[in-house]
Amino acid sequence: MKPIIVLTTVGERDDAGGLASQLVGRRLAACVNILGPMRSIYRWKGRVTDDQEQILLIKTVDERIDSLRSFFVENHPYEVPEFIVLDLGGISDGYRDWLIESSRQPNG
Repeated sequence: MKPIIVLTTVGERDDAGGLASQLVGRRLAACVNILGPMRSIYRWKGRVTDDQEQILLIKTVDERIDSLRSFFVENHPYEVPEFIVLDLGGISDGYRDWLIESSRQPNG
């Protein structure tokens, strides 16, 4: 298992805490940090959009990526959810061990 961070954003009024609790509760993530609100400027459906959003830093392991994508299809509030995977190179041994254990499926 390799520790990773998955980034996603949700709207300022979306329930980022509820989404994060589900991810941790289902062991799709060991930890989720919610940052924001932040200002996001992006192109959507041919227009430049200026919105307030929250970013979720989802700390998990590479073996959970497919399950996390499936969860997003069913539960993410956006039509096209951001799903960016970052590899973690310089992670401390103790934190890596905790992250792996906390993301492990029971009996898995």
